Amino acid sequence: MLRTLLVGLGRSGTGLHLPVLLRARRAEPGLFAAGPVVGVDPGRTPAAPDGLTVAAGLRDARRLLDPDRTVVHLCTPPTVRDGVLEEVAALGFRRLVVEKPLAADRAALRRVRATVDRHHLDVTVVAPWLHSALTDRLATLLGDGTLGAVRHIGVTQHKPRFRRSLTASSHTSAFEVEVPHAVGVLLRLLGDAHTEDASWSDVRLGDAVAPRLGTARLRLTHHTGGRSEVYSDLTSPVRRRRIVIDTDHARLTGDYPISEDDDVAQLLVEHRPGGGSTTVTRELLPDDALTRCLIRAYRHAAGRTAPDDAILPGGPGDLGLHIRTVELLDDARRLAAMARPHHPLTTDRKEVAGHAG
Repeated sequence: MLRTLLVGLGRSGTGLHLPVLLRARRAEPGLFAAGPVVGVDPGRTPAAPDGLTVAAGLRDARRLLDPDRTVVHLCTPPTVRDGVLEEVAALGFRRLVVEKPLAADRAALRRVRATVDRHHLDVTVVAPWLHSALTDRLATLLGDGTLGAVRHIGVTQHKPRFRRSLTASSHTSAFEVEVPHAVGVLLRLLGDAHTEDASWSDVRLGDAVAPRLGTARLRLTHHTGGRSEVYSDLTSPVRRRRIVIDTDHARLTGDYPISEDDDVAQLLVEHRPGGGSTTVTRELLPDDALTRCLIRAYRHAAGRTAPDDAILPGGPGDLGLHIRTVELLDDARRLAAMARPHHPLTTDRKEVAGHAG
């Protein structure tokens, strides 16, 4: 059975991973060894919440844990991830769960891949949307061919993030916050792509400004012929995680759960077969995707990967889709940096919908 080392005790580490880990331990007790989760936060020693023992540093944590029976959760910001990954690997840890995105840009990605190869690391990227029941359902509906070819997919990812954007330095642009979730799903549903264009804006509150952390927009052209668009507004007054798919014969509107407070996804299917009347169906899907993602990661680390998990694109131990996500987002940042800055007003906000024609 496996122990856990949590590296990075900020919002991602203690706000998301820790409570989900405790829930996963109750759901799958045979995967997890007895004893508390051990946590380390490079550069500071925070107070320990329930269920967590905070070590003074990584070397101290190494004395508490057997690397051969430990899964390391790397929850540090993407800008410092490659350095922390090297330090963790040098201490003998080989099984890792890494927060998205895998790296901040192509240069950091090269360093991450070199570390993975040099130390023979087994890495799973935390990508809840890839493990989502809603994403699985969409893949099934699109895969059987009855809805026709996919013409366009639009993803909207909105939430208010003023305080964190203006006070924390964990992200350098809005492309690192919500957008990686969407890009992974788009690659799963439509296949590989290139970044057509992209833009971003600053977040402003009074005299305070956080560059590039207001909005992010990118458009992808997929090699299969489909097109997709992602728009994320981190100054929105409301939360929304929506995907709209237009095919030859249908529109699918899916809403992912917007927070850990509720884990039900919703799907509206408007099916319009050729010449017939439109039928509308609504589905509710229990969708605790992060718990599902982490349980799959631990099954993989324990050598107990289920057959369906083994073939999931971007699933446990499969870095290909996540590498491509980093590359597409790096292209998006480059294109956005060359574009004319856009400072949206409240009236500028809109959702990204599919295009039927």
